[in-house]
Order: sequence, then structure tokens, then C-alpha cells
Amino acid sequence: MNRFTIETVIGDLTEERLDAIVNAANSALVRGGGVCGAIFAKAGPELDRYCATLEGCPTGEARLTPAFGIPIGGIIHAVGPRWNGGGQGEAELLASAWRCSLELADASGFRTIAFPSISTGIYGYPLDRAAAVVGRTLADYARSRPDDPGTVELVRIVLRDEATQAVYDQAIDAARW
Repeated sequence: MNRFTIETVIGDLTEERLDAIVNAANSALVRGGGVCGAIFAKAGPELDRYCATLEGCPTGEARLTPAFGIPIGGIIHAVGPRWNGGGQGEAELLASAWRCSLELADASGFRTIAFPSISTGIYGYPLDRAAAVVGRTLADYARSRPDDPGTVELVRIVLRDEATQAVYDQAIDAARW
């Protein structure tokens, strides 16, 4: 198996210079607030126009676009679920959004990718539960991926503060493969 690294950092996702970044997108793929708004602002109006041609993206899936004003290979727009108490398939949808993003990265030849904390902002997903889903999803991805030099080697999760980072670090450690 190829080398696979997961790291968490505190920073600005739009400043990451990896092969791709992941946008915590809405299903309409329109400019939103938070991370989504920052990515659209940095990429420029071309991203708005391009996303309008995609006709949206279902929750749990992802779409790839050019990065336009951000000097990287592409932006993967992942639509995570809104939190509705945990009994409406939220964990499966969140895991699917991460898996679809990794699969798009693999298919595009991206070896390095940066993610935000999907669904934990205005979508209200509890941070500890989201981080646990992410830890398990990344562990499953690492175990199942082919021995192919075109696959993702580095997943960087870009977070806003040390408390959030500590939750992700603990969840990733608990899910180690």
C-alpha cells in the first residue's frame, strides 16, 4: 500500500496549496457563508458561473470544478447533511460526502487534498460525532484503496481552532487502521 497520511492543522482552507481543496457545499452549489463563501470569494465569479451549469449536487455526493482564482488543481464540492437528531441517515451521508470527495480526487490524479469540517457549522452536525464519522471513513478508505501511485497520499483537515483540532485528532487516533 502507498503511503497515506492524515494531518490536522489550524488555518485558512483557501490558502492551502495542495492539489485540491474541498468546499463544504450546499446542494444548490451556490455561494454560501462560512468556508463555502470564502472559497467562492477567493476563486472569483467564474466559480459561480461554472457551478450554475452543474445543476446542483445531492447530499452525500461531491462535484469537481476548476479552482479559477485559487492556484490549485481543483475544488471538490462536497454536500454534507444537515443535523436532524442523528436518526435520518446523517452519518451515512457525511461518510458518503467524504468518500465521494476522495474518489473524485483519486479519479483526477490528485495526491494531496485539504478538507474543512463538513456539516459542523451552520448545518449543526455535532463536532464529536462528525469527527468520529470522518475518522472511520478515512480508516476505511486507507484499508480499501488500491496500490496505485495515482491515489491520494495526504489528507489535510484544516480547522479553525485548537479545540476543534483536538476533537479530530482524537477521533482519527481512535479509528487508526
